[in-house]
Amino acid sequence: MLNTISNIQDLDSGQFFLLAGPCVVENESITLKTAETLKTLTHKFKIPFVFKSSYRKANRSRIDSFMGIGDQEALKILEKVKKEFELPIITDIHLPEEAAMAADVADILQIPAFLCRQTDILIAAAETNRVINIKKGQFLSPESMKFAVQKVVDSGNSRVMLTERGTMLGYSDLVVDMRSIPKMQALGFPVVVDVTHSLQQPNTISGVTGGEPAMISTIARAAIAAGTNGIFMETHPNPAEAKSDGANMLQLDQVEKMLKQLAAIKNVL
Repeated sequence: MLNTISNIQDLDSGQFFLLAGPCVVENESITLKTAETLKTLTHKFKIPFVFKSSYRKANRSRIDSFMGIGDQEALKILEKVKKEFELPIITDIHLPEEAAMAADVADILQIPAFLCRQTDILIAAAETNRVINIKKGQFLSPESMKFAVQKVVDSGNSRVMLTERGTMLGYSDLVVDMRSIPKMQALGFPVVVDVTHSLQQPNTISGVTGGEPAMISTIARAAIAAGTNGIFMETHPNPAEAKSDGANMLQLDQVEKMLKQLAAIKNVL
């Protein structure tokens, strides 16, 4: 399995690729266990794999929500995953000054959906020459993502992918429009479907985001059938005890069944 990604083509094997891992680095044990399990499963199904976990979660509803164990400590754990399991890494950045720091470890820098219009973050990410994954804002049409892409490309970096993660439907729900896949692919870049965040139920009165994890496989199967290039998914050994986004993560022991289904669908397309 690849342990570095210098270009999008590194992920093109004729199979869909997978970006997956816990929402945030909680500790070394959970992070390494999840990485090892996912590497074994993706190797079994011949799926190119990039390990995902955030070193910090900046977008929280409440001030007492878990944000992370510290940037440097979390990045060291991600670096250990990279070296020990020979896996490429994707992680979010939240401020322009974080781009260079994260790029020291990550092969792909991810721009969170709420920040996809932030010009200074997009430029800073582009200047690292890493692959940039821009998540489509919940408030944007797929066609409008051409402007976010252009900011990165005009900054000298054409290594871009785009992620569909649902569009707001009222105040507390999201809907996935599968038309977004070909519409964003028409911009000339690979498209990923985030099958866990797209099932969030934000803006709850408790201040803790809910979700519909029972629908993850449904959205994932539909995305593969609709021609997505990749699947983004957050998973955890015990989502009920996860410190961030547990309500919409797939339990780790359910990943194998889903990947088997997705690989089977892809193989008949």
